[in-house]
Amino acid sequence: MWQDLEVTLKKLDKKQLKQKPDQGNLGFGVHFTDHMFLMKWNREQGWHDAEICPFQDFNISPAAMVFHYGQAIFEGMKAYRGKDEQIFLFRPKDNFERMNSSAVRMCMPRLPVEKVFKGLKALLYLEREWIPSAPGATLYIRPTMVAMEPMLGLKPSGSYYFFIILSPVGAYYAEGFNPTKIYVSDKYARAVKGGVGEAKTAGNYAASLMASEEARNAGYTQVLWLDACEHKYIEEVGTSNIFFRINGELITPPLGGSILPGLSRDSVIKLAGQWGIPVVERRLTIDEVIAASRDNSLQEAFATGTAAVISPVGELSYKSETYLINEGKTGELARKFYDELQKIQFGEKEDSFNWSVRVC
Repeated sequence: MWQDLEVTLKKLDKKQLKQKPDQGNLGFGVHFTDHMFLMKWNREQGWHDAEICPFQDFNISPAAMVFHYGQAIFEGMKAYRGKDEQIFLFRPKDNFERMNSSAVRMCMPRLPVEKVFKGLKALLYLEREWIPSAPGATLYIRPTMVAMEPMLGLKPSGSYYFFIILSPVGAYYAEGFNPTKIYVSDKYARAVKGGVGEAKTAGNYAASLMASEEARNAGYTQVLWLDACEHKYIEEVGTSNIFFRINGELITPPLGGSILPGLSRDSVIKLAGQWGIPVVERRLTIDEVIAASRDNSLQEAFATGTAAVISPVGELSYKSETYLINEGKTGELARKFYDELQKIQFGEKEDSFNWSVRVC
């Protein structure tokens, strides 16, 4: 396997391996596996020195450009342990292609998708004992690229590290698959058209921290972002895309440069089409949602993303008023999409879209 990949393997001795965490208390992004994937890039050699190596700290110059000019992009993926101990990935090449789109926007080098995908599969094979078997638990996969050139001067870096680390995780939200409470922010802006909102870059998440902290302090799980210009059009929820079911129609904001093109979002749209459920991608104001809540035409709302898959929304807070959605209960479509995606991801159901990839 390893010889065909052009990837060096540096494997820990069994005595050096970590003790596996309790699967009933994994949290999210707290524990990390024994090994990682690492590959380097510079202008002279391109991508080189690909290796699977022990999980390790980096020796980075304080002048590394990632610290000063923010060239950092990443992705979020998961590995699933299905029946008969089979291991599955969900739309992995789409994740790497989206990472390449982020790289282009951030003036960073594109990844060789096939090579990286093979490297990921080899890493997962090596670390397969870390993939949880507890219900709902998965192995979270974090591919990341950062600028490494030590220089103070605003320009694209001349060198980069690309790495993949793995983390066994439980539910993303403490609520699990139960309705979350969402705080609508009309004070802060996450991204603007023409900016980097459609790229999965670190700065987007740094920009969201202040509003997220204020929401948590007020007892809310996430922030519902409005557009940066008029503060009235709905964009996305925290790290997820958002859907509203109004009068039987499923509505989600269109992709227009300020919203991340979520793969879970795309999967929901495709599943809805297969089931004959009308989906409309259009601009939707917060006032329209509030009005629909008041006249009971707002039937349900849910967010979509890799970490939580489907996250039902049971309550909105806007301008100091709260609005219950579906009496604070999980909606019919949210449950249906969640169940269907989980069955596909864990290899429990035929996948007509060929999204699921068996690793081993």
